[in-house]
Amino acid sequence: MATKIIYFVVDGKNEQAEFRSDDFSDDLKETFRSAAEAGPHDILKLYNVKGNLVNISPRLPENTPQTRYKLEVVATQCNDAPTGTELGVDFSAIESRLGKLEKKVFVENGEMPPLVLDLQNKVEHFKEKLQSVDHLSWLGLTKEISSGTSLQPFWDKQQSIRKTEEHNRNVFEKFRKMLQVDVTDEVREYLRKPTFDNWQWDDPEMLILLRQMYIDLNLVSNLNIEMPILHNWLYEIYRNYNQVPFHNFKHCFMVAQMMYGLTWLIDLPSLLDDIDIFILLTSAICHDLDHPGYNNAYQINAKTELALRYNDISPLENHHCSVAFEVLEKRHCNVMRNFSKDQYKRVREGMIRCILATDMAKHNEILSNFKSCTPSFDFNNKDHKALLLMVLLKIADISNECRPLDVAEPWLECLLQEFFNQSDIEKLEGLPVAPFMDREKVTKSSSQIGFIKFALLPLFEALGQLFPVIEKDIIGPVRNALDYYTDMQRALEEEKKKKDAESSKNGITKSNSQNTVPV
Repeated sequence: MATKIIYFVVDGKNEQAEFRSDDFSDDLKETFRSAAEAGPHDILKLYNVKGNLVNISPRLPENTPQTRYKLEVVATQCNDAPTGTELGVDFSAIESRLGKLEKKVFVENGEMPPLVLDLQNKVEHFKEKLQSVDHLSWLGLTKEISSGTSLQPFWDKQQSIRKTEEHNRNVFEKFRKMLQVDVTDEVREYLRKPTFDNWQWDDPEMLILLRQMYIDLNLVSNLNIEMPILHNWLYEIYRNYNQVPFHNFKHCFMVAQMMYGLTWLIDLPSLLDDIDIFILLTSAICHDLDHPGYNNAYQINAKTELALRYNDISPLENHHCSVAFEVLEKRHCNVMRNFSKDQYKRVREGMIRCILATDMAKHNEILSNFKSCTPSFDFNNKDHKALLLMVLLKIADISNECRPLDVAEPWLECLLQEFFNQSDIEKLEGLPVAPFMDREKVTKSSSQIGFIKFALLPLFEALGQLFPVIEKDIIGPVRNALDYYTDMQRALEEEKKKKDAESSKNGITKSNSQNTVPV
């Protein structure tokens, strides 16, 4: 196995390290730590002769003693950062007192006064502030590292994915003021269409539309859901979606809207009971709660807290389920407070099953099982019905290509931005990068052709075998999207051929002119 010699300077001393191309990144980093006499939690940076930050990995380019890298220990991780308790703040006592206060002020109709919600928000904000690394900024943790690259510092708290409490309060106030507004029949009808355009609506309006879905499906009346509790729950769901490019509250809304549209298109209320419909709509709303903007592959490869907690088994989907039921455990948000024990059990089992099914690693298995039962599908068969609910949520989750181009294409741009953000960080951290997420290798068209052909269409067509009514509004637009991106890719390839031919022609002309002997 070939070895590399890397020359670098640390603290004014010239050093060199030898390693093999198949060594792990962690082993290489340990070598640099040893040279810098740094601890296991210290943060290292390596710069090339141009002063640009380079990634410490086995792919590190070889250099010479004249082009040494510069190794710096930027900051020592503060393992004894002050906690709430050490600062004299007893969160458990505050939360206990807040809980007692809730019970005292909880009005008879179940509405939680804005003053108490504001107090809750302040407590959560204070906890987040103490648990953040803002207090470490004097150590240089927020120092700009993007010099010479397109990367933003991944620990820069200015780029926080959490919505600010001020933002949340503004949304809550607008939502609260709109609660008495009646949604028009025209909007209610439009809400059932796959052509619905989310870009025309702001967040408080989308919260109102989500409420309307529960009303028009008769879930509020049939399941005895208290309206003030539904309002509190929807707002708490909103608070728990992050500001990431794709997996945000707007995506949550669009998945729920497509599920709602499918429910009316297929006439699911005539085939399923209210609990099943509740599972589908509520799972759609909760399916990406607290998504960090980095997928399961990153969680596992980076050995994140979520991956360790869930043993690398669908870490994100497990987390989304966990957050969903943490919200439902709050008294003022428990839309299932009037459900029987059996109903609650069905909902919990169904939501967990459906949300875990959105992990694309399980896609082929679920599709295969569904296709095998479709010819003899039995709505009285518990296993068949469970598969149907999983497939319906999966379709709603990846349904953007069913929508008009002016709605779908901005969503693709959001998705690619999230992919590129992840691949940039993976390169920086020396982690594997999926080709379809690499900004240097993927285009809009190339990202969609394979996904539509091998993931979307087989799943949508399998549901179409059971419900032919979706052919026109759901399957047809996906086929059109495949044609659109295929034509786009063909045009890109033709343009590349022309440019290559011109470059080759210019190269030959230049070569001939240089070889001409003057007379």
